[in-house]
Amino acid sequence: MRLTAAEKYELIQSVTTSELGVKKTLEEFGIPKSSFYKWYKRYLEKGYDGLEKSKRISNRQWNSIPESQQNLVVEIALEYPELSSRELAYKITDEQGIYISESSVYRILKKRDLIPAPNHILIEASNEFKDKTQFVHQMWQTDFTYFKIIGWGWYYLSTILDDYSRYIIHWELCDSMEANDVKRTVETA
Repeated sequence: MRLTAAEKYELIQSVTTSELGVKKTLEEFGIPKSSFYKWYKRYLEKGYDGLEKSKRISNRQWNSIPESQQNLVVEIALEYPELSSRELAYKITDEQGIYISESSVYRILKKRDLIPAPNHILIEASNEFKDKTQFVHQMWQTDFTYFKIIGWGWYYLSTILDDYSRYIIHWELCDSMEANDVKRTVETA
């Protein structure tokens, strides 16, 4: 429970003038001794104003990047627009002697709208193929699966699959994954 400055003052007056003693009086009020003595010390040092809720001196977090370093990141990013946030972080660390993480560089640039759009166009996958097969043997699929047999080495399973029926038309176990192996599997199918 938070007490106002007036309530703290009343408590101090009650405890100091009480005939019961500090410990018993505080037990009756349900106030820890450490809290009382902290308030009492501030009251003796600063008077009634010391009982007011103290304001934080700084809203800055202990690990926040100073504004000067943020400005430096922006300057270097504008000077070298072709560099990614990772490359900028390395450049700043190497040349300026200031360690700043890649994610921090990215956050600073994003906050100031300096992150460019990606150079590539993202193509979404469709739910179905555009040209669906209509009948058996219209289209075949090939696949190689490789696995290691302990004591024997690597072996490769070459399969031919019918796209319409999903039936395995032919399969062959090969000891290599070369063009001749694929050719032999397809010709046999």
